[in-house]
Amino acid sequence: MALLVAAAVGGISIMALAAPSSLAAGAPVGRGVATPAPVCPTRTATAPKKGTAACVGWSVRDAWAGHAPVVALLDFHPQGQPAGVIAYAGWIRTAATVLGLYPGYEGPGITNRSRGPESVPSTGISRLLATFNSGFYEQDAAAGFYTNHTLYFPMVKGLATVVRYTNGTVGITQWEGGPNPGPTVLMARQNLPLLVNNSVPTSGTGNNLAWGLTLYGAPAVWRSALGIDRNGNLIYAAAPAQTAASMASIMVQLHCVRAMELDINPEWPIFVTYAGPGAKNPSLDVANPNQIPNRFLYSSTKDFFAVFLSRGPGQAQPW
Repeated sequence: MALLVAAAVGGISIMALAAPSSLAAGAPVGRGVATPAPVCPTRTATAPKKGTAACVGWSVRDAWAGHAPVVALLDFHPQGQPAGVIAYAGWIRTAATVLGLYPGYEGPGITNRSRGPESVPSTGISRLLATFNSGFYEQDAAAGFYTNHTLYFPMVKGLATVVRYTNGTVGITQWEGGPNPGPTVLMARQNLPLLVNNSVPTSGTGNNLAWGLTLYGAPAVWRSALGIDRNGNLIYAAAPAQTAASMASIMVQLHCVRAMELDINPEWPIFVTYAGPGAKNPSLDVANPNQIPNRFLYSSTKDFFAVFLSRGPGQAQPW
């Protein structure tokens, strides 16, 4: 786990400064290999002028892979939130990875199509870097789901969508196409509207009721999200005690140009990394007491994402 210090212990600290972009929704972003920017508190007008604000850097998790940083972790206290709230984040360099999407034995919903392995497939274990939770059940929010050449549920225009393309790039965008993904898409998963667009929270985040049914009706619960930075790399985040608006703020602080909400409530948020090939020593990198590190190494209830080292642009995900 990354520590709440500028130079992380137990991994290489990544401190390259890169300003967030204001790219338009759906606009292309580069496949940059730049290491992620640290999270730095913003001064208020009444803050003392002298001294400097401490920044929180990222720590590399996948040094065993023998590549440039591919997966990095960061924990931080989100600006403007109560003391004790910690957000947990994972950065994924898309140019060096394959983002796979796998149905669980119940999620995303009822289907007569093959659900595949329902866990990390054995063909990908040697290259497995990370796993993390996906979005809502189909019965709770109708959304498109496409993976392994199979359309489980049709795409819905206007919804936030994480897409992996045949050219090896990954995007998070507002879907403007039809119900079928098209020949350039390898994987697509939708969940609600965009949470962040043009590096700012979308106006809909002010209506908390539109972002999922919460446990006991509480407005602030565990939430997770997936964003994309100015270089086209993915950033996952999860935190307890979040509304839709505060979760959107976390993604902005993590320098996301666009982001979408994933699953919510205490049972689901999870991000796991591995200390070596073959899913060696899984580490639960979101401090969620409702989860266990080897969660996706056996049959999963709900669909999930897995990140593998890539052997070339646009390769098929392990299945």
